[in-house]
Amino acid sequence: MAPATESNLSWPVRIVLGAGLPALSLFFLYLEHITHIEFLLHVAAIPLEILLGATLVERYLAGKERETKRRQLMLIKSYLFRSRMRNLFISNFDALEEPRITMEMIRAASLEDLKALRTKVDGLRYRSPEALEPVVLEYVNSHDAFHDFMDWGIANHFESIFQDMIHLLHFVQDVKLFKKHNPDKLFMEEASRNPKQMAKVEGILRTGICSFLDYMVEVKASQPEVFEELINDYEFSSQMKR
Repeated sequence: MAPATESNLSWPVRIVLGAGLPALSLFFLYLEHITHIEFLLHVAAIPLEILLGATLVERYLAGKERETKRRQLMLIKSYLFRSRMRNLFISNFDALEEPRITMEMIRAASLEDLKALRTKVDGLRYRSPEALEPVVLEYVNSHDAFHDFMDWGIANHFESIFQDMIHLLHFVQDVKLFKKHNPDKLFMEEASRNPKQMAKVEGILRTGICSFLDYMVEVKASQPEVFEELINDYEFSSQMKR
């Protein structure tokens, strides 16, 4: 997931550098051609050297900016998975019938085991539509987290984050509207009667689990201490709910 790149230079400056400096070099080359003053060859090289230097500096700054944004994204994902959406994922795992996924399994798994588990999620099954109701309500409770993450994605030019969060916010709004007009009914009872809506719900929940497992693979490889802390947090929260 990479941010869209943006130049660190304004458009007027880029036009001057990209067109003006080469034109200036050509002008000095023309003068050398008609005057035969060799010194003008050295002068003609100066604008091109400036252009090359500016290009290298811009690329360096762009690389530093991308790296900073990647670090920020990792920290934000840690906050979301460990705190703001912890109950969402606990509920999602609890509702699963196949494959069964527990924090104990994730802790004991190697990186290759986690990647293999990630591939099994494509064929996941849930215990029942009723078992999904608490999961769906946790998505509603996470509305502000999705919205904040979307705002961050927009501000930092992560197009994929923006698209994913918009999709989730549409789903959350669907659930909110249903509960507003049917406060005593289960959303999943209605969704189970509509194959398209049921496929949408399962697709969103499947994507959530895939995102969680992708993050666990990433953090186990790069920050094993954070991996352990997250598992401990989830186990503690699960015990409190019993």
